[in-house]
Amino acid sequence: MSIKGVVKLSFALGAIVIAFLFWWIYFREVNQSTFTWTIHLPLVNAILNTITATLLCLGYLAIKNGNKEKHKKFMLAATATSACFLISYLVYHYFQGDTKFLAKGLIRYLYFFILISHILLSIVQVPLILMTLLFAFTQKFNAHKKIAPWTFWIWLYVSVTGVLVFIFLKYFNI
Repeated sequence: MSIKGVVKLSFALGAIVIAFLFWWIYFREVNQSTFTWTIHLPLVNAILNTITATLLCLGYLAIKNGNKEKHKKFMLAATATSACFLISYLVYHYFQGDTKFLAKGLIRYLYFFILISHILLSIVQVPLILMTLLFAFTQKFNAHKKIAPWTFWIWLYVSVTGVLVFIFLKYFNI
């Protein structure tokens, strides 16, 4: 597959994922149910985001130290924890719907700044992760090296701000 093909495939898959998530969260009727265990999924999601951020940093350190094999393992593990996050996130929103942030004052502005930047960068993140992985799997390492730093910092930001959103909703939503 050519570099152009990888880019096109990544953006196509990313667009499908983002469109589905947008529909899933904002346009689908919420299925309120008796599955009360799902109220704990935001904590699970925060833990998964924390693990992802840690794995990303370990993968970054591994490649900076020239350990390609460790880097590959850490990045695949980060991808797996992000996939688990996505599944858990979808299950939570299927049963619980969207959570409103009710706090007033400066904390509200800070929350929405973090949330909006988190959402916008998560939209960018999906095709970037797919592209970076596809470049690695198709052994287009020059292209991989060019895009991987952007992917890393955006993915790390989205993971960390995901935890911050959880903290805001859990402890400051008054």
